[in-house]
Amino acid sequence: MIIILLLCASLILLYCYFYYGRFRRLIAKIPCKSGLPFIGNALEFCVYSQEKLWEIQREACKNHYPIYSFWCGPIAFISIHHPDDIEKILSSTTENLGKGYIYTFLKPWLGTGLLTSEGLKWRKRRKILTPTFHFTILKQFVNIFIEEGNRMTKFLKDGNISNIDDLANFMSQHTLNAICETAMGTSLQNINEFQQRYRQAIYEMGNIITYRVMRPWFHPDVIFSLMPMGKKHAKNLKILHTFTEKIIAERREYHKNTGGRYLKLLQDTNMMETDDEKIIGIKKKRLAMLDLLIAAAGNNEINDSDIREEVDTFMFEGHDTVAMGLTYAILVLAEHKDVQERIRNEIKTVMHENEGRLDITALNNLQYLERCLKESLRLYPSVSLIARVLSEDIKMQSYLVPSGAVVQIHIYDIHRNPEFWPNPDIFDPDRFLPERIKNRHPYSYLPFSAGPRNCIGQRFAMLELKAIIASLIYNFYLEPIDYLKDLRFMLDIVTRTTHPIRVRFVPIERLQPEINT
Repeated sequence: MIIILLLCASLILLYCYFYYGRFRRLIAKIPCKSGLPFIGNALEFCVYSQEKLWEIQREACKNHYPIYSFWCGPIAFISIHHPDDIEKILSSTTENLGKGYIYTFLKPWLGTGLLTSEGLKWRKRRKILTPTFHFTILKQFVNIFIEEGNRMTKFLKDGNISNIDDLANFMSQHTLNAICETAMGTSLQNINEFQQRYRQAIYEMGNIITYRVMRPWFHPDVIFSLMPMGKKHAKNLKILHTFTEKIIAERREYHKNTGGRYLKLLQDTNMMETDDEKIIGIKKKRLAMLDLLIAAAGNNEINDSDIREEVDTFMFEGHDTVAMGLTYAILVLAEHKDVQERIRNEIKTVMHENEGRLDITALNNLQYLERCLKESLRLYPSVSLIARVLSEDIKMQSYLVPSGAVVQIHIYDIHRNPEFWPNPDIFDPDRFLPERIKNRHPYSYLPFSAGPRNCIGQRFAMLELKAIIASLIYNFYLEPIDYLKDLRFMLDIVTRTTHPIRVRFVPIERLQPEINT
């Protein structure tokens, strides 16, 4: 018995020696950000502020183009910035689909939902959730986006409010309600205080997770749970999960009160072509992502905890990233009066052609607005960094990166690469004219990632951005209080600034301020 145990131990040691020996040798060949023995760059990560870490990332990407490595304790990270290398990783349908070690710190909050799951579970969830973003469903969602834009207009005009002192916070109130009404089938109009606690918990969670990731000694759950930051994490986790459980319970109650008739419609293969609002009749409800999950649970495809992790994932991703996208787009347009006026004229033209209404067809016809939003997302992507763990060795342009390495893809820096974006810091919506897009590298623009693990809700997000911006520009002149050149960013789950962004909304007097749907 002892001999067998010794033999097993020897085999394990041999494996570790050859694998990690080869792993380290390959990593050592890649240009490396200087660090200390054993701990690598972990010390600077824990000492510096989130703002300083953002600056360090930008400097490293410039000084070590197109690839560099660094160590955080025993974990090797490879940062890549060239679209050719990125394509090799993101385009595979079978390899490199895992998100990597960093994403494990999201799991207490998001579980293993669509963002963090891997393998068969991820494929199954993607298949279940894809129908939520069918064209017929998105067409109904547009009405909610327009209504939310009208609520913003009404709030600003009725309250005689011109200056918004925290634009991201203001936007997130409305994008959270939009994701709840569309994807969850529930309105938040009457639970403002609870909503505010939820949004604050998300903001704090980003800071906590960033803090923990940068300190390897806080990675073990047992140690982290005993620390003050760990206790703050647990407190915010309770707020987040309580909020989503309330959303799920309300939707379940609705289906109970309607005898489950609505869920039975989801089994109809013609469901996508049906106006579900007319069928139900009891209460005006639209198809929601949550309905698909509840139906799947009824068919024993998933359980209650699976439902919550997907709701947690979509509540976070579906409101916070869109809120930041809106924030930067509004500030960009506020600084470009000529662009803003051209958008306003386009909106008026499209509405005139559509009898004063905006619907999905009208939004799709706002081509100049779409180019402006794409250019804003290039300059200020809502998520600046994504990661993948390699499941195979990959030969980059100059180096072989070994299986098991965590690869970071810095979207912010890729979008400002002068090799693919001449004068990269200049706002130029015409970069997205069809004739200029066709010759551009497909992996040089990644606001919604790319490949099989791209953002499932990117069409949803673009329609929401267009609908809300259209409503605001139709009713207001946008003027900057803060300026883009003065923005200071910080490392976070989404692209945030260190200080609130302020913008002025100057009302345009119209006989019909609300946009019809």
